Amino acid sequence: MFLWDKSYNLKGFWYYILGSFILIFFSIIGQLPMIPFLPNELPSPDADPMDLFKGIESNLRLFLLLLTFVAVVPGIWLVVNKLHDLPLMSVLSSRNKLDFERIIYSFAIWGATVLAFVLLEYFLSPESYLFNFKVKEFLILAVIAILFIPIQTTVEEVVFRGYLMQGFGHWLNSRFMALFLTSFVFGLLHLSNPEIATLGYEFIFIYIIGGFVLGIMTLMDDGLELAIGFHAANNLIVVLLLTADWTVFQTESILIDISEPSLGLSDWLAPLLVYPIIITILSRKYAWTNWKKKLFSKVR
Repeated sequence: MFLWDKSYNLKGFWYYILGSFILIFFSIIGQLPMIPFLPNELPSPDADPMDLFKGIESNLRLFLLLLTFVAVVPGIWLVVNKLHDLPLMSVLSSRNKLDFERIIYSFAIWGATVLAFVLLEYFLSPESYLFNFKVKEFLILAVIAILFIPIQTTVEEVVFRGYLMQGFGHWLNSRFMALFLTSFVFGLLHLSNPEIATLGYEFIFIYIIGGFVLGIMTLMDDGLELAIGFHAANNLIVVLLLTADWTVFQTESILIDISEPSLGLSDWLAPLLVYPIIITILSRKYAWTNWKKKLFSKVR
């Protein structure tokens, strides 16, 4: 199964802590190209961190933000292959190679769901949205997003549902604790997002629940493919189709949400209703069995 392959000589948890710091170091390197574009005077400590980037043109800002994740890619190879002496597939999938059919299927099913939700909300309350389609800016945005969003989301999946899930799982000898801790850390790392400042700290539970869903996909399917497709569809469609001035991705999207930001029933609809439906569809398509063993058993 994904967290346990007897052919691997896995190292202690301290190696995963060191590996995490190495990945953070590569992430910092990826942020260096932003420095020439930052304002000369930094905002006050209690200001929105996104204020640092307000003066950067939106497409360039998105490119610089996503470049951070590109820089982590060689860091992942270095940590997994050299620090842990493991093949890269050990944090990707239990299969011999990535199953792109799974990635495409997950991308399609969640992408269609997100698209349907956005269009439904637009047609129900068009006054809450500003139509913002600018051909030149949107085409540049599309190129940046299509090339780099899949890298960003795949890096996050490899780090959280691959590398850290493996580390927590073997440290605590518990598949559930690996799922719980990676989901919790995944949520907490979004605390600096402007959505939290706008909607309140309860919005962090949306991220944590999302982490649980991605983690369940990974454990039940013995690989990251479904989580990679799901995550990429979510971010790519949101970046291209919908933005607001209080979100982390403020882009030249087709629609801009100009309504008063609030955390309402629709924000909880996906976690409480849609996510279980998606999990059910995937479980039937890929014939998932042994739920208790894959989610709650010991790793070793």
